[in-house]
Amino acid sequence: MKAICFYFQIHQPFRLKNYRFFDIGNDHYYYDDFANDDIITRIAHRSYLPACETLMEMIREYGKKFKVAFSISGTALEQLEQYVPEFIDAMKELTDTGCVEMLSETYAHSLASLQNPEEFSRQVKAHDAKIEQLFGLKPKVFRNTELIYDDDIASMVYAMGFKGAITDGARHILGWKSPNYVYSSASAPKLKLLLKNDKMSDDIAFRFSNTDWASYPLTADKFIDWINQLPQEEQIVNLFMNFETLGELQPRESGIFEFMKALPRFAAEHDIQFWTPSETIKALKPVGELAVPYPMSWADEARDTSAWLGNVLQQEAVEKLYSIAERVHMCQDKRILQDWNYLQASDHFFYMSTKHSSDGNVHSHYSPYASPYTAFTNYMNVLSDFMTRVEQQFPTDIDNEELNALLLTINNQEAEISQLKREVEMMRNNITKDLTGDFIPDEDVKSEQHEEEKKEPQKKTAKKAASKKATTTPKKKVAKE
Repeated sequence: MKAICFYFQIHQPFRLKNYRFFDIGNDHYYYDDFANDDIITRIAHRSYLPACETLMEMIREYGKKFKVAFSISGTALEQLEQYVPEFIDAMKELTDTGCVEMLSETYAHSLASLQNPEEFSRQVKAHDAKIEQLFGLKPKVFRNTELIYDDDIASMVYAMGFKGAITDGARHILGWKSPNYVYSSASAPKLKLLLKNDKMSDDIAFRFSNTDWASYPLTADKFIDWINQLPQEEQIVNLFMNFETLGELQPRESGIFEFMKALPRFAAEHDIQFWTPSETIKALKPVGELAVPYPMSWADEARDTSAWLGNVLQQEAVEKLYSIAERVHMCQDKRILQDWNYLQASDHFFYMSTKHSSDGNVHSHYSPYASPYTAFTNYMNVLSDFMTRVEQQFPTDIDNEELNALLLTINNQEAEISQLKREVEMMRNNITKDLTGDFIPDEDVKSEQHEEEKKEPQKKTAKKAASKKATTTPKKKVAKE
């Protein structure tokens, strides 16, 4: 028996407006609202909404026999809530069926896992809280930005409580091994890994409507037959791709929606099932450990992180941004914290890439910049203003060691205050309990204590009288009584 694991990514950054050198210190709003609104609205109506409708039709027809997973960044969710709220409703309808799993990731679709473990953990928690707030689901499987993964990230992910993670089946990591198995992490052996089947995923995402492709046209029965012909022991085929594949990268006219609708019917003929990542991890045991000493991703032919950190422009921008992480973590200013999230989106650094890839590039299609150098200049102007705002709250004459000591003190004080609050609450509950263990309303406690104080002198007088009477009563009478 074989199974297909479908996963779709949805991410949109907050794009920056044209921010000049002379705006530094004068203009603290950095975003191109018109572009953000226009792009996500256009993509939603061409792709996200009709694709959701297609998946809903498939679930209505096939029920639990068809399942799928999504990873949606926090920045994308914010824009969808603001500009395309009907998508949130459509996604809620999908998740309510029980056939859709939501995955965890970084809130800002950032590179924090490579730069700052504390920020990485903070963003994952913020993202999962957003997913639970909107859809009532708690993510159980992790996927990192652009499937970035290595052994260090695996250790951090496992420490956060995740039992599984998904990443790319890069050839330089797998070698002769197949991606169609469950593996475990070499650094965290209890963390199970699902690997993208690059060829079959890209057959849909990039080659589906390519008339020059030798296998064109790709039909549902042909695709399922390819899966059925895989060796019997290869039980899982992970198809990971951007959600824009349905309707945007592969337009409606290409027949992509009809292709999707037909998959479950032909899969059933070969007893091929559809599983979510959680179901896959639960059902299958790892066939071996996978060691990934250097970060890999699903981008470009190299499948590394050079798309975001491959040149000096990108490296300088990322280094400058995360150099102020400790100071930002101490901020309480909501605007600063919001800008901090938005400025971490990996797209800003992707726009600075000088690489030329034969794979094409989804993000560059939406890049607002004429060149990587324009992207770098614009971003650094924005970052300069942002750093100035942070410095006004935490001056640079306080070095990082002093800052860390101050941050540790603050954290310790917060922990101590929380502990004291818990102790006070426990004492208050104990005070407001009567002897039977029932709670007495707090407002009645004082009045009851006051009544007891008023009765106390009367009790003492009665006790003395009883004692005097006992000493003067004849023994026979006492015995008779």
